[in-house]
Amino acid sequence: MNIIADRALSVSPSLTLEITAKGKKMKEDGIDVVSFGAGEPDFNTPDYINDKAKEAIDRGFTKYTPASGTVELRKAVCDKLQRDNNLSYDFTDIVISNGGKHALYNALMATVNPGDEVILPAPYWLTYPELIKLCGGVVKILETKPENDFKMTPEQLTKAITKKTKAIIFNNPSNPTGTVYGESEIRALAAVLEKADIYVISDEIYEKLCYGVEFFSIAQVSEKMKNNTIVVNGLSKTYSMTGWRIGYTASNKTLAKAMGNIQSHTASNPNSIAQYASVAAIEDKHGETFLKEMNRTFDRRRNLAISMLKEMQPLTYVEPKGAFYIMVGIAAVKGKSVYGKIIKTAADFANALIDAVNVVAIPCESFGAPDYIRLSYAISDENIKKGLERIKKFTDMLE
Repeated sequence: MNIIADRALSVSPSLTLEITAKGKKMKEDGIDVVSFGAGEPDFNTPDYINDKAKEAIDRGFTKYTPASGTVELRKAVCDKLQRDNNLSYDFTDIVISNGGKHALYNALMATVNPGDEVILPAPYWLTYPELIKLCGGVVKILETKPENDFKMTPEQLTKAITKKTKAIIFNNPSNPTGTVYGESEIRALAAVLEKADIYVISDEIYEKLCYGVEFFSIAQVSEKMKNNTIVVNGLSKTYSMTGWRIGYTASNKTLAKAMGNIQSHTASNPNSIAQYASVAAIEDKHGETFLKEMNRTFDRRRNLAISMLKEMQPLTYVEPKGAFYIMVGIAAVKGKSVYGKIIKTAADFANALIDAVNVVAIPCESFGAPDYIRLSYAISDENIKKGLERIKKFTDMLE
């Protein structure tokens, strides 16, 4: 008898896949669909990066690299962390991975034993709990509140920590909420974490997408905090390189060696061509111009979406200060109906929305926020306006 492993059975399917697939099929059928589901920048990868990838191929840089990544790229990451975050690392502290998700997996595999608790502030990115479960860890949800911009407080954090707590996943800026913690807020949380002496897996993948607030890494607080933190970042969101699959971790040497060993037996090494181009992505001055333009564009789109959501009662929202997502609350319309179908959940709302007005939104049950949908503004101004006008039409249809 063939029996699937418990770890595979523990992983939950994504509730978003059905709706996303439905919207894609409608587009293929020629229907005018507006999708707010995008989890990646709608910018092309800059030419200066693409040109370096071509150069790598022409030079024959297509073989295995060290498991933890090329020395050149690891040194470039060190330079970036020093320049942007005032964090000093040696290249041996850096592990280059096949994207940020792979970096998170390495971090959890290197720190979490079966039965260890990992604190996860909710709302959260839907992959986090699944990665924790794959490692045999126990997910410990910390509920945040919209009236506090979905930020956890030191008091909440203190209560969540037990003798079994091994780590916390700290996503700043946040997917799906767009929350960004300020320096003083991070220092207050760090005071609790230093006392508890647990690992912090700090997912900073949206670092460069902050609006009106300056990014501050929790690893910057103190040498102890840095030693206990695994910084997770990558090039996917920063340089619109989602398909290139380059992420990285920065940590103490013991953790870096452990993560490198794990990666050597699971993935060998990240793509050599993508690594070669990533050195240029980080170091070339063209990157600064690209980042500023992308940030300005997303900030404009964010303001456009917010201005329209203000007129959409009874829907609610929490103003994001980072990333490119907005959480929209649908609790006030639960129990109402459209075309005879009663809306009982966020998934019901999202399904009814695509059926009635051809708009794709992501229900947030899998993000630990059952009364919310997530809208991405990584789409054109025109589609933001069109899509939100359709959502307004939809809410007017509810009875």
